[in-house]
Amino acid sequence: MNVLISGASVAGPALAYWLHRNGARVTIVERADAVRPGGLPIDFRGTAMRVLDEMGILAELRSRATGSGDTAVVDADGNRIATMPREIFGGDLEVPKEDLTRILYDLTKDDTEYVFGDTITALTQDTDGVRVEFEHAPPSTFDFVVGADGLHSRVRALAFGPETGFTHSMGYAFTAFSMPNYLNLEHSGLSHVAGDRSVNVGAIRNNTEAMAFFMFPAPDVPRNREAQEQAVRTAYEHVGWEAPNLLAAMSAATDFYFDELSQIVMPTWSTGRVALVGDAGYCASPMSGRGTSQALLGAYVLAGELSTQDSHEKAFAEYEHALRDYVAANQEMARQARDMFGLTPTQEMFDAMAAAGTDDDSSDNVTLKDYVRLAQ
Repeated sequence: MNVLISGASVAGPALAYWLHRNGARVTIVERADAVRPGGLPIDFRGTAMRVLDEMGILAELRSRATGSGDTAVVDADGNRIATMPREIFGGDLEVPKEDLTRILYDLTKDDTEYVFGDTITALTQDTDGVRVEFEHAPPSTFDFVVGADGLHSRVRALAFGPETGFTHSMGYAFTAFSMPNYLNLEHSGLSHVAGDRSVNVGAIRNNTEAMAFFMFPAPDVPRNREAQEQAVRTAYEHVGWEAPNLLAAMSAATDFYFDELSQIVMPTWSTGRVALVGDAGYCASPMSGRGTSQALLGAYVLAGELSTQDSHEKAFAEYEHALRDYVAANQEMARQARDMFGLTPTQEMFDAMAAAGTDDDSSDNVTLKDYVRLAQ
């Protein structure tokens, strides 16, 4: 089995690991020139922890844990009005995203062909495979192509149609960037909610730096950095607390990130010999706190089904059957969190959110097949 994966963030390398372990030959094409640095801290929970353990990287990830604690919610004068428990967005384990992407790359680089600085431009399918054209490399044919290329997936656009047919905007934009830890935060964060927008800052990299995170209503999302920065400044020009100081640090950030908050909802995650995994097929938005876990479980299940079913049609169908309810629950959770914006933050609200994901019936505890045993 010869598989091409588009995207070298989390879902792509995780899928490559499981596919190679099951005997496949894998190539990953990535538009960036190298593994992307930076990104928000990411967390794992529930069944995703077991998958990380089976990949042999859980112990190393634990050694990279952020150790982040609770976030104090403050008013415009900096007075604490509530505490957001770390369990809401910290999961069972939280690590810097760049640590996870580097670990996954190191885990797979010797067995996977990585092609950086290139992208797919065309896909042509027949009953035997997929002919792929690239921006730079010569055309090649693969048994399967998998889009693990995120919210704005190129593979999805080529194989399924325009992004507008599957993107469900949540009406917000968000931006994040790192900066000096001038507030001297120690494994903790601060958050200020001003009506329908919030500004947040938390310690990262063992308190040596901080990361600012803004979320605000945005019907239109600009695509160049200058316009994006201006949109953030406009949205927060009348917001107090530390907003002016955080905005002043924005232009100097080398890891500035800006995007819309959207979900991807599709009637199917595959067409012919092309499939999608992670945000490309079922983004729940950062409001869910489950995007990384979805990517890991999606990779595990997709590779497992391809290695144990007697046809790719059955494999893709079983892949969807195993994860549809899990994805739907995560997307609903994100919508509920979005709907809380505009409400006055209370301790009761945050305590209820923290408690919702801790019981045995949590959607994070997904029952999946033991593909290692089935493949034997």
